[in-house]
Amino acid sequence: MRALDFWKAVTMDKANFLESLVSLLAQHRIRYCVIGGQAVNAYAEPLVSLDLDLVVEAEQIEKVITLLGPGIHVERFPHSVNLSSPGSKLRVQFQTDPRYFEFLERCSMREILELEVQVAAVEDVLRGKIWAASDPARRPSKQKKDLLDITRLLEAHPRLRSRVPADILERLL
Repeated sequence: MRALDFWKAVTMDKANFLESLVSLLAQHRIRYCVIGGQAVNAYAEPLVSLDLDLVVEAEQIEKVITLLGPGIHVERFPHSVNLSSPGSKLRVQFQTDPRYFEFLERCSMREILELEVQVAAVEDVLRGKIWAASDPARRPSKQKKDLLDITRLLEAHPRLRSRVPADILERLL
């Protein structure tokens, strides 16, 4: 089984939400980049997740929602807009925290589980994971996954270790 087929099987993406979203972003020249755990997959051994975290220019989020059509379920939170589609367990989260918008300037095309997408630079992916792991309001299980993602990045890119704060490094042990 191909990696992309596996990802789609795990997300039960019978609606092709993943490919439709990526195609729509490219077709309409909407600047985006993958962040979060899927971005870590572009730089380290991959883990499969139901989540796809993205950054787009703030003013483009509503355009994406409109282009995806009325069947898309939209949930709004203080720092994200989450989308889901009937026929798919894929959970797409558009990050609206302004700290992430500069990631768009340094992203590049990379492969995630056989899908070519715009991915934040590895240094930015690490920074985002540090922010997430440092968020006291974040669920403990999510913080543990963030720490695992930081570990995965450091194993694949040891040169990044100096960018990780001491308190986070201590939590990796």
